[in-house]
Amino acid sequence: MVGERDYEIFEDDVALQSGAVFSKLKLAYKTYGTLSPARDNVILYPTSFSAQHFDTEWLIGPDGVLDPTRYFIVIPNLFGNGLSSSPSNSAAPFPELTYHDAIAVQRRLLTERFGITKLALVYGWSMGGMQAYHWAALHPDMVERAAVVCGSARCAPYNRVFLDSVKAALTTDPAFRDGRFTERPVAGYRAMGRVYAGWAMSHGFYRDELWREGGFTSLEDYLVRAWDATFARRDANDLLAQIGIWQRGDISRCADFGGDLDRALAAIDAHMLLMPGATDRYFDVRDNEDELGKLVNAKSAVLHPIPSLHGHRAGNPVNNPRDQAFIKAEIAELLSK
Repeated sequence: MVGERDYEIFEDDVALQSGAVFSKLKLAYKTYGTLSPARDNVILYPTSFSAQHFDTEWLIGPDGVLDPTRYFIVIPNLFGNGLSSSPSNSAAPFPELTYHDAIAVQRRLLTERFGITKLALVYGWSMGGMQAYHWAALHPDMVERAAVVCGSARCAPYNRVFLDSVKAALTTDPAFRDGRFTERPVAGYRAMGRVYAGWAMSHGFYRDELWREGGFTSLEDYLVRAWDATFARRDANDLLAQIGIWQRGDISRCADFGGDLDRALAAIDAHMLLMPGATDRYFDVRDNEDELGKLVNAKSAVLHPIPSLHGHRAGNPVNNPRDQAFIKAEIAELLSK
């Protein structure tokens, strides 16, 4: 049926990390596979920037990275993505949300709706990877394994600069007035896409013209078809809300850890897989290298960069079999522990 919703909603009044109460906050989610009687086969797979669950479910399948014939997979849609509570579907003003808020509501969903108290794996790419890190630090009693794919424990200064450039490109559009968009920023979407195109892929990707592997006939053809309209499918105010969550990201930014990142990393008990893209410019390998040495209480912790010229997109290789195979093998090894 056209327009039929393929996901569920968890809704409640929620006290946010800021102290404000969000009335009727909505968490949209979708499940795949069957929950075992012992409720011990659960994989949580949070969404990334601007993504909705159907954008990332390509990775789920009997022969995929996450197998729904063995695991019960839950994709919670991050706030600000247009399905869960977002500026586009909520009363103004929209509050400043954090990953801590997202994880708190995701935990309520799992425990209250499904009776889940253990997660076999939290898997996430980019903003999803940052959520996986938050889960491992905030709820070590629940998380057996975590795969942080092209993510980090906090938003690095370099990452913040990138996001500021994205905001600047988007908000230069005349549709941005008095702190919000009053109509669709057509020029702003295109400018944002061009900024993203430069940061998302590596120097080597462009040098070696790897865009040709996707069937593009020229660099301009690639930029127009792959990036110019990428973000136009999302509400611009929603994009700004998610950029804010990303920039505020820090596993230690809470009462439990008081801003002490070393303490937050030491709280992690899970088997940890840090899998940055070798050429990722958002989440630099060096940040994960620094974090690895501080995961002193993890059951195991390994750093296995994806050997790819696809930059940040190596972590979400929809049409890239080589990087898919690498990720699939790494996750199979992690799940065997």
